[in-house]
Amino acid sequence: MDDLHHSTTAEPGATPAPRHPLTPLDAAELLSAVAIIRANKTFGDHVLFEVIELKEPAPDALAAYMAGRSWPREARANVFLADKPGIWRLTLSLTDSAVTSQSFHPEARPMIQLEQFIQIEDIVRAHPDFIAACAKRGITDMSKVCVDPWSAGNFSVPGEEGGYLSHTFAWLRLYENENFYAHPIEGVNAVVDIKAGKVIRVDDYGAEIPVPMGEYNYEAQFRTEFRKPLKPLDIVQPDGPSFELDGRVISWDKWRCVIGFNAREGLTLHDIAHDGRPIVQRASIAEMVVPYGVPDNGHFRKNVFDIGEYGLGKLTNSLTLGCDCLGHIAYLDADLNTMTGDIFHIEKAICIHEEDDGILWKHWDFRTGRTEVRRGRKLVISSICTVGNYEYAFYWYFDQAGMIEFEMKATGIINTSACLPGQPSKYGVEVAPGVQGHIHQHAFCARLEMAVDGPGNSIVECNCHAEEDPAKNPYGNAFYQVDTVLKTELEACRRANPDTQRYWKIINPGKLNHTGKPVGYKLMPDATLTPYFKSGSPSGIRSNFMQNHLWVTKFDPEERYPAGEYMNHSTGAGGVADFVKQDRNLENTALVLWHVFGLHHQVRTEDFPVQPCITTGFKLMPSGFFDQNPGIDIAPGVNRASKLHGASCCGQ
Repeated sequence: MDDLHHSTTAEPGATPAPRHPLTPLDAAELLSAVAIIRANKTFGDHVLFEVIELKEPAPDALAAYMAGRSWPREARANVFLADKPGIWRLTLSLTDSAVTSQSFHPEARPMIQLEQFIQIEDIVRAHPDFIAACAKRGITDMSKVCVDPWSAGNFSVPGEEGGYLSHTFAWLRLYENENFYAHPIEGVNAVVDIKAGKVIRVDDYGAEIPVPMGEYNYEAQFRTEFRKPLKPLDIVQPDGPSFELDGRVISWDKWRCVIGFNAREGLTLHDIAHDGRPIVQRASIAEMVVPYGVPDNGHFRKNVFDIGEYGLGKLTNSLTLGCDCLGHIAYLDADLNTMTGDIFHIEKAICIHEEDDGILWKHWDFRTGRTEVRRGRKLVISSICTVGNYEYAFYWYFDQAGMIEFEMKATGIINTSACLPGQPSKYGVEVAPGVQGHIHQHAFCARLEMAVDGPGNSIVECNCHAEEDPAKNPYGNAFYQVDTVLKTELEACRRANPDTQRYWKIINPGKLNHTGKPVGYKLMPDATLTPYFKSGSPSGIRSNFMQNHLWVTKFDPEERYPAGEYMNHSTGAGGVADFVKQDRNLENTALVLWHVFGLHHQVRTEDFPVQPCITTGFKLMPSGFFDQNPGIDIAPGVNRASKLHGASCCGQ
């Protein structure tokens, strides 16, 4: 059974507690921000809104909240005009109804907005050059043509200078709800000037490759046969969940954090603490880039920044009870702004539930025959976003042994192109006759503001080595770990090294455990990538954060994104590769970790017509943070609902 959980509410007549200062802006605050901006004579009623989000307050706000006091609310906003280049970056006081700072960035372009997706498709389908290119391929009904609005990147193509552009790809949908990604229209790409609302060029690389017409559907309505279903497996919590939700503040077992959400990153977590001890001040996936490895036709431009060029907020799914999450579920809605300043409401944007996590620890004493075993549970906070053809499912896990884990599940439909049947490109795999998927990667960058047991952290690199001194290693078995403090930002530009079992540890030199060592958490780089683009190429320049698997910077609230603040048509400047050039001190200070991980995806036939989930992620594990196994105090127990096959109850 799947149950919907309701968050706690104040007793009637009680004075409401102050809202946590990291609570995202609600609909009323968003509308207030819109009104403040429109009232400013610089903008007026014709201004368009890219992003309006909470300006996250300084640590003083948390102290005020803990003391029961409210805190002034501020917002950030990026706005632009339909007929002029550039973006205004604003700070607003919602408390005083005022714009408190503004700066103009003439070379910046806004993200491509969800509201523009269909507009771009309509513009392309109506253009005579595109209609003619489709006719060369036997397509005359333009209503069946589907056009995806890919970002254009920055490739120094003549005629594209200074534009706010989309470089599009097209497919053919044979009938309603049919899977059009089975019918790629190869060799034709329209380039759209989004501000002008017009096609500036149609690139036609030739119609030699026909549109594949085989049908490969995934919707249930098109299937005539299904495998025999398994018997029901219900997640039942008769006493309800073990978490408590107070607004956006969640408490579970010994964990506590604040759940945030914004238009660019989507799901964010704040003020993560275990048993009252802080660990991470803020955690998010701050950027994602998908470089494709194919130089053919217009595919060389496929190097899309799904977070920085589109924003995950509006692309977040409204989840379904009993499908996306199982068990006793709590949902959080999300409110964002539209381009025109209205409210974009996403019901059930974030899912919260518990999962059984298997054996947490166990030991059998062979001398006495005595066994001690504890099962673990984990808290799951998740959301799912759809970026065109792909779904990205974000999962944050908290277990009962002090570990924080992030898992990304990628599903949806691979980006397809056409090939001659049996003759896929060197850079692709044929997944159906005449349909191929290109080799590509999904690179993610987690941004982690660390606060391990409070302020004043340092970063340590840990490497293992075999003992080379024969006098110390007469049996050839000796190896040991060397810990090295990375003292400055340039020293901390690091790559994973499986030869030395490298990992990184964040320590608090001012807090010691019972062995006299600094308390710490370690970052396990289990899913790193090797980038294959040339560093000086257009894609390599803009994706330069992929050069390292770890970057560490001294905290600066304005250094928020690893590839830059304004990613659409970006130059590669203004990201973490520039931040570290300051070479600031990293010892006993406020640290930000930028961990790059991802998926290397050589497409399989099994990935079509819809891809089973493939996963990547990372772990933050306690390393000297606790004096002993933090799960040692879990009480023993037996799950009496479990049944022995062929019997009626547990153990019988």
